[in-house]
Amino acid sequence: MAYCTVEEVLGAIKESAYDALLGDEYIGDLEERRRRLVPYVEEAVADADAEIDGYLAKRYDVPMSPAPRVLNKFSKDIAVYNLMSRIGIDEQDRDKTYLNRYQSAIKFLEGVAKGTINIGTGGGGDTQEQAAGRGFQIQSSQRLFSRDTMKGW
Repeated sequence: MAYCTVEEVLGAIKESAYDALLGDEYIGDLEERRRRLVPYVEEAVADADAEIDGYLAKRYDVPMSPAPRVLNKFSKDIAVYNLMSRIGIDEQDRDKTYLNRYQSAIKFLEGVAKGTINIGTGGGGDTQEQAAGRGFQIQSSQRLFSRDTMKGW
């Protein structure tokens, strides 16, 4: 299950960018332009969701279903960045907004992966105990020395 939809991503991109994304060919009909963009958007969404899952897999079962709302926002931001990076992002122009949103999403996801940000359990995520149970564990031999066994030393 995708964290965002193709329509949400298309809605986040200005219609004037459709032509640039499609290349040199001009298509006058807006619906036709959107229809031709769908395969590119689907790929961008799939890549965004795979990137998100890569960060979340350290602490949660992925893909999350239902996903917390914050993942929808970051999935859109990453998918739009993936799409716009096909034509190049000018960091001195308005396009820098796409880069800034992408970097914010990655910073958030890194925080989730490190455990400094918890996206909660309401969206299918694990509790901290469940996540810890899947991660690091130690087993050792029975304790040899204690205060009782060391009396007198």
